[in-house]
Amino acid sequence: MGKVLESSLWRSSDFGTSYTKLTLQPGVTTVIDNFYICPTNKRKVILVSSSLSDRDQSLFLSVDEGATFQKQPIPFFVDTLIFHPKEEDKVLAYTKESKLYVSSDLGKKWTLLQERVTKDHVFWAVSGVDADPDLVHMEAQDLGGGFRYVTCPIHNCSEKLLAAPFAGPIDHGSLTVQDDYIFFKVTSANRTKYYVSYRRNEFVLMKLPKYALPKDLQIISTDESQVFVAVQEWYQMDTYNLYQSDPRGVRYALVLQDVRSSRQAEESVLIDILEVRGVKGVFLANQKIDGKVMTLITYNKGRDWDYLRPPSMDMNGKPTNCKPPDCHLHLHLRWADNPYVSGTVHTKDTAPGLIMGAGNLGSQLVEYKEEMYITSDCGHTWRQVFEEEHHILYLDHGGVIVAIKDTSIPLKILKFSVDEGLTWSTHNFTSTSVFVDGLLSEPGDETLVMTVFGHISFRSDWELVKVDFRPSFSRQCGEEDYSSWDLSNLQGDRCIMGQQRSFRKRKSTSWCIKGRSFTSALTSRVCECRDSDFLCDYGFERSPSSESNTNKCSANFWFNPLSPPDDCALGQTYTSSLGYRKVVSNVCEGGVDLQQSPAQLQCPLTPPRGLQVSIQGEAVAVRPGEDVLFVVRQEQGDVLTTKYQVDLGDGFKAMYVNLTLTGEPIRHRYESPGIYRVSVRAENTAGHDEAVLFVQVNSPLQALYLEVVPVIGINQEVNLTAVLLPLNPNLTVFYWWIGHNLQPLLSLDNSVTTRFSDTGDVRVTVQAACGNSVLQDSRVLRVLDQFQVVPLQFSKELDAYNPNTPEWREDVGLVVTRLLSKETSVPQELLVTVLKPGLPTLADLYVLLPPPRPTRKRSLSSDKRLAAIQQVLNAQKISFLLRGGVRVLVALRDTGTGAEQLGGGGGYWAVVVLFVIGLFAAGAFILYNFIRKRPGRTVYAQMHNEKEQEMTSPVSHSEDVQGTAPGNHSGVVLSINSREMHSYLVS
Repeated sequence: MGKVLESSLWRSSDFGTSYTKLTLQPGVTTVIDNFYICPTNKRKVILVSSSLSDRDQSLFLSVDEGATFQKQPIPFFVDTLIFHPKEEDKVLAYTKESKLYVSSDLGKKWTLLQERVTKDHVFWAVSGVDADPDLVHMEAQDLGGGFRYVTCPIHNCSEKLLAAPFAGPIDHGSLTVQDDYIFFKVTSANRTKYYVSYRRNEFVLMKLPKYALPKDLQIISTDESQVFVAVQEWYQMDTYNLYQSDPRGVRYALVLQDVRSSRQAEESVLIDILEVRGVKGVFLANQKIDGKVMTLITYNKGRDWDYLRPPSMDMNGKPTNCKPPDCHLHLHLRWADNPYVSGTVHTKDTAPGLIMGAGNLGSQLVEYKEEMYITSDCGHTWRQVFEEEHHILYLDHGGVIVAIKDTSIPLKILKFSVDEGLTWSTHNFTSTSVFVDGLLSEPGDETLVMTVFGHISFRSDWELVKVDFRPSFSRQCGEEDYSSWDLSNLQGDRCIMGQQRSFRKRKSTSWCIKGRSFTSALTSRVCECRDSDFLCDYGFERSPSSESNTNKCSANFWFNPLSPPDDCALGQTYTSSLGYRKVVSNVCEGGVDLQQSPAQLQCPLTPPRGLQVSIQGEAVAVRPGEDVLFVVRQEQGDVLTTKYQVDLGDGFKAMYVNLTLTGEPIRHRYESPGIYRVSVRAENTAGHDEAVLFVQVNSPLQALYLEVVPVIGINQEVNLTAVLLPLNPNLTVFYWWIGHNLQPLLSLDNSVTTRFSDTGDVRVTVQAACGNSVLQDSRVLRVLDQFQVVPLQFSKELDAYNPNTPEWREDVGLVVTRLLSKETSVPQELLVTVLKPGLPTLADLYVLLPPPRPTRKRSLSSDKRLAAIQQVLNAQKISFLLRGGVRVLVALRDTGTGAEQLGGGGGYWAVVVLFVIGLFAAGAFILYNFIRKRPGRTVYAQMHNEKEQEMTSPVSHSEDVQGTAPGNHSGVVLSINSREMHSYLVS
């Protein structure tokens, strides 16, 4: 319900004849968030209100049906209030912070019960089932993030008294407490198991057919000591199969396939099945097969289903021309979103046999065709009453039926019938047409007073119109005003659910009030049992309709009816099913007894089967020193005489008895990392079974570093290495993402090799996963077709300071790169120094080509960069200090070639560069002597040399200093020849 201003809250105490505006706080505007009426005492009302700023919230309490209210401030924000089903002053409050409070004095004082509680999964004790009427069932989140089913009494909900009837975690939002049953589901390893407890006994697995493999399960009803569930099996998309249980809610048998379903807001599921109120055992369902939706009815809780019979005449007395088997009546089975109007089908407990619904005649249900039909004999015969859908309200036990058209236009006329829809009268309930928002009847099934509420325009306040039918009836009904009708199914069989039942209804000619003392049930007589009183037991199915004996139940291929039940212990007896069980609530006596079983059989000594060992919490990876709880389960076989030999893999071995019977876990602690093979062998004189579990014991990952060569040539093999702390060998899985590929490579080794066929930057990402610990690191590689590699070495003092960690190698490489760039004037972005792992400490210097771009100044050419680097290294100009003043010298490493050329083009670049340097020296000497003979070129050469100095390295400067004698201009010639040679090399 949305927020309502106080000025819109009105109260009537005379059946809607007059209204009084409620004033909660004189002079203060109050916003009403919601209101709650005690189900066991209608005089007690709680209003939840908040200030206009929503900063605080209060309760207004009334014990006189809202005539007066007492304000009660509260320290929390209410989301929902839940009254106790029996004790009128006890209330639960669920807050917007997921906390649960309780009050025992109608909201005056509140006590915190529990935190981190799941909304809509809190339940009061069920009378007659729970021993303590003050017990609260709830689904709550534990500190580890999982959800558990817990209970506690409201007077003391401390951690000591907080009980967990089920030891393990349950799925979020799955707890349901309903009548005799408690349900929840548990999902692990992508497999969901459904559990049930009957009358608060231990939880057991719900047994559906073995290969149902449910995707979803919805509870339909739990009354009369039986559970109806709708199961969406593995192959279904928008349909569910309907199953019926035994009294304990454990074993389920199929009663109807392919019931239509639809998803609503917040992922809620609606199943097209409706229990007809007033007559037990009657259900309506919409079955969807091959895209066609058709309505079915059952009178015996799903044992048999039939299509609805169509009326022969329409509401105008014309033939419908609708005849089975090609044409039937079909009804929409939708619930109304508005709680103040009826759904598409309307039934009532105090009006047995009276059903009104919207639908159509034809071969299937038409979604937007909503003609109104009525039956007064529980679906045996139907009549059309309207051509459009109407909202329905039953008054005086169905003695008056009120109908208002479901439309978006304003109305001022309603229709009513006093003869179960045979004739209809109209009544102008207002002089001005209103948009009808809902219908309300006064409390009590015998009432003849109703209220129509709506609004004249979308901007106006609500209009409430009282309609009183009492003046239409002058007297109370007597026995002479009633006739009887007999319940029967569509085949005319009166023995339904093991008895013949007769009901009373008012004669159509009698205008009288049924009143509060009216009872509909007249007589009942028990019938002898017949085949139709039995349905197939768990593990059996009915014969196809094509066979002559459709009542025969045959065992499924996966089920052996002679096998003893799983809980059959040596010394006990069991009876094997013949495939039949009586429909629950069927009261037939004598006659046929299809479920009669042969003699009692002794439970044999059976070997253990289905042995399982797991860690509590479903984990298989733990940390050293952590407490591990091993749980051993056995699905089949004797447990009393079985011995269990347990080997936890680290030297611990023990023998147990009654291990699976008690359910007590085995507590253990592993001190060292590793993989441990845990085995449990269960053995008795009939046989044995074994279960094995591999447990990973590892410390959480602390650091991950992706170590790769930052520069690589096209199609050159490159090694990608993930340096991990701690190492955890054979326990870690590595995921490698290379480039834009979303599919990772997986490896148990911490390194992989790969190649790149295109130039450019490539991102490499690695994730290391060990148990529950996951780390990630990422690097960018440059794939080039041309670059040079200069091998480097360090003075031996560095080895003593080398911790052999990636970070240290990276820092030393950055120092060397920075020093080389400073000494040679080669841009730092063109130099990359990579230290190699291990000892002795070695490195490779990568010399990159500058990106092609126009520039006024000429950058240092490749051969000069290499020569400059070699010059400063040979001159021992590159060094850095370590702790304690130790100086480390960087030098060329002798590999036989001096420098390596890598990449896709250029040939033996480094060798050619060395050869060119030799040519430079010889050429400089020849030209020097030649220029000395031509003094006229001296001025030009000197000027040209000065301009060249702006683009040469410090090494070039030193060379010029050495040749400062007049006429020595070899720098000019070297510069020209260097450019020409470079053009030649890269062409």
